[in-house]
Amino acid sequence: MAIFGLWVINKAGGLVYQRNFADGLALLTSNEYLVLAGTLHGIHAITSRLSPMGPSSGVQVIEAETFKMNILLTVTGTKFVLLTSLADTTADAVLQKIYDIYADAVMKNPFHTPEMPIRSEGFDSRIGTLIGTGQT
Repeated sequence: MAIFGLWVINKAGGLVYQRNFADGLALLTSNEYLVLAGTLHGIHAITSRLSPMGPSSGVQVIEAETFKMNILLTVTGTKFVLLTSLADTTADAVLQKIYDIYADAVMKNPFHTPEMPIRSEGFDSRIGTLIGTGQT
C-alpha cells in the first residue's frame, strides 16, 4: 500500500498545499496542480448537488485504474485529498490525522492567513513524520 501525494484545497478551489511522497504519479508543473485542484473542487460541488437522497457532502473517493483519490471535506469547506494505491485501506484514518495536524499546526499559527498557501515548517515536518516516504 502506498500514499502518493497530499493536496489541501481551500473553500474557493485554490490549491494551498501539495506534496508528493512515493513514486508512481506523473510529475506535473505547479500550474497543472492548480488546474487539477480547481477541477476537483468543481466536481465536488457538482456531486454534492446531484445526490438523489437529498443534501450530500459530495464525492469522497474517486477510483482510477491505478490509484484512488480520497477526499475529506471539513466544515469550513477545506478539502484534504490523499492520493493512494488501490489497495490502501487506511486513507480515512490518515486524512483525519492530517486534519488534526492542520488544525494544530496551521490554524493555531497567528502568522498564517486563512485560505492562503500553507508555509509552515511545523505542518510540513509533522506530515512527513506521519506519512514518511509513502510506503506503508
